[in-house]
Amino acid sequence: MSKKVIFTGAAVAIITPMNEDKSVNYEEFKKLIDFQIENGTDAIVVCGTTGEASTLTHEEHIDCIKFVADYVNKRVPVIAGTGSNCTETAIYLSKEAEAAGVDALLLVSPYYNKATQKGLMEHFGKTAEAVNIPIILYNIPGRTGVNILPETVKALCDKYENIVAVKDATGNIGWTAKVAQLCGDNLAIYSGDDNCICPVLSLGGKGVISVLSHVAPRDTHLIVEKFLNGDTKGSLELQLKYLPMVEQLFCEVNPIPVKTACRFMGFKTGPLRSPLCEMEPAHAENLKAEMKKLGIIK
Repeated sequence: MSKKVIFTGAAVAIITPMNEDKSVNYEEFKKLIDFQIENGTDAIVVCGTTGEASTLTHEEHIDCIKFVADYVNKRVPVIAGTGSNCTETAIYLSKEAEAAGVDALLLVSPYYNKATQKGLMEHFGKTAEAVNIPIILYNIPGRTGVNILPETVKALCDKYENIVAVKDATGNIGWTAKVAQLCGDNLAIYSGDDNCICPVLSLGGKGVISVLSHVAPRDTHLIVEKFLNGDTKGSLELQLKYLPMVEQLFCEVNPIPVKTACRFMGFKTGPLRSPLCEMEPAHAENLKAEMKKLGIIK
């Protein structure tokens, strides 16, 4: 029996807008959320990598999750990033997010510590046992320094009823294929890379957790919708159309370019928190030029 799918389509890994003093700008947060929902985004991921979760205090992290859950008010699913390189912290944040009323959790593999596969089993297992809501595992070895092996994903999926999905930001379609083969309908796979949406969908994926959605929410949704409805040609055309945009959004470390892009669109995204810094002027001009080319801005 397959597990319940949290969402199908495109979820935005939403930025955290800041005031000039680097406090969270909740009024602008509302505008970003409304823009996403009004333009077809299927779910909102708060306090992920793109939301600068690593430089939020625990209190800010929980406040952001509560705010987004309350403001979205079940219009679309809300998924809270609650991963940590400390298992006790991941459990604490996950319990707080569950109490805030989110629909699911996104748990990144522990970074820097570089846990063994046994350590990953214990880390994710203890966190899964501490909550009753669905969990999406998040595999992004380029940032964490550790790869969750497909066999470990299967073992976690088999053992814990609430581990229902994985966000695949490996950039390795072979990894995706192995997870799909091992887990089948028991696990939903979401692309964590905007340049790999169609390849992941071709292996049975359910959608994408996206940065591109900030600037093109409707079309990112359509890449998935068209593919799942059988219009693979239309889906692929959109995927390839936005490839230069995706390249611009990742020409510097995420979320530097996407916060800049949202600023170009008129949102008061505010500064980034150190050690992230403002975008190089030449890169910002290239980003703006691509946005103009696509008609995202004038």
